[in-house]
Amino acid sequence: MNGYIKRERYLQKLIDRRDNGEVKIITGPRRSGKSFLLKKIYFDYLLADGVLMDHIIIVSLDVDDEASNQDLRAPEALKSFIYERIKDDGQNYYVILDEIQEVEGFERIVNGLNARDNMDVYVTGSNSRFLSSDINTIFRGRGDEVRVYPLSFKEFSEGRSEPINELWKEYYTYGGMPALLNQRTAEQKINYLQRLWNKTYIDDVVERNNLKNRAALESAVDVLCSSIGSLTNPLRIANSLLSVQKIKISSQTIGDYLLCLENAFLFEGAKRYNIKGGRYYESIKKYYAIDVGLRNARLNFRQQELTHIMENVIYNELRVRGYLVDVGVVEERVKVNDRMEYRQLEVDFIATNGMQKYYIQSAYALPDEEKRVQETASLKRISDGFRKIVIVGDDIATYMDNDGITYMGLFHFLLSDAL
Repeated sequence: MNGYIKRERYLQKLIDRRDNGEVKIITGPRRSGKSFLLKKIYFDYLLADGVLMDHIIIVSLDVDDEASNQDLRAPEALKSFIYERIKDDGQNYYVILDEIQEVEGFERIVNGLNARDNMDVYVTGSNSRFLSSDINTIFRGRGDEVRVYPLSFKEFSEGRSEPINELWKEYYTYGGMPALLNQRTAEQKINYLQRLWNKTYIDDVVERNNLKNRAALESAVDVLCSSIGSLTNPLRIANSLLSVQKIKISSQTIGDYLLCLENAFLFEGAKRYNIKGGRYYESIKKYYAIDVGLRNARLNFRQQELTHIMENVIYNELRVRGYLVDVGVVEERVKVNDRMEYRQLEVDFIATNGMQKYYIQSAYALPDEEKRVQETASLKRISDGFRKIVIVGDDIATYMDNDGITYMGLFHFLLSDAL
């Protein structure tokens, strides 16, 4: 499998789910590589593992220039096309249906295929029909989601010979959308990313959700891009649009827009969790862009704050690794002017995967002791035994201080799967 990025993490997820009796649903933002993962990487794997080519049935349902695929968007035509290729020869068939939401009533066809003993079914989808919360309903409790993200820094660096700092500069500027690897110049990369926003993402969100106020949606997108890693909620965004752009829109409508953007896999919202109190703050989140290059392009590359970009990259890396991610707060009582008051200390990320849990701070630089004390104040006040980590933008050797807090360099974290 030479000549392209192998996306081994996702390939392994597919291998682990092979022939498990469930429909594999590959979700993620448009142009993030879902189709290539199934139709090239996984296809090559199946052939190498001895599966006969005529036992792999691939149908691309979003291709407009092929008459056969146009016809196959009709449910009965698709059903006939697939079943005509299946023989009762005792061997498994692998059915890959790309952009299945283009078929009206696809649920019945997919569930019918999955009910057969010799069928292993894979589908891709990019819109709100494939939310994690809806998958069990759509596929009768037999749906297994694999979320695909744009290239991680490790994938982006695969096979590259440039110095690591140059690769990092390119990555935090243009991000990890796979097709960028075919764009040679800065101008081409910028144009590609901005076309994605204008002609793919925004159009898609407006059309699929029947939104009437495109300008307000785009303004909300700009606010999210400008405030990655900052606590916000629909009311704050509505107030910001009113004060800065004189756009009057209700917080309820902004909340609907945020949900549409999350459903399109363009942003993810991390809830705020009170670590000592054991409760969520329901009304406020931190939003992170699914790809920092897309975020930068949306802002015309005007806001290149490495502290926030690094935090966004760390968040995405944790999600790629399968962690559930919250942002944390530790409350403590302190004496201020002879009065006891509550003070809130922030923990950038609480990363959880089953019984594993990590408290993580993102620190672009720790130039002195004062900054180090500031970054670790919240971690020192967490009394449970889970690991506490500070990820530093500098290239440092990993070490642990006297308080049991681990410090590691950003590149070590991103390239070695370390935690």
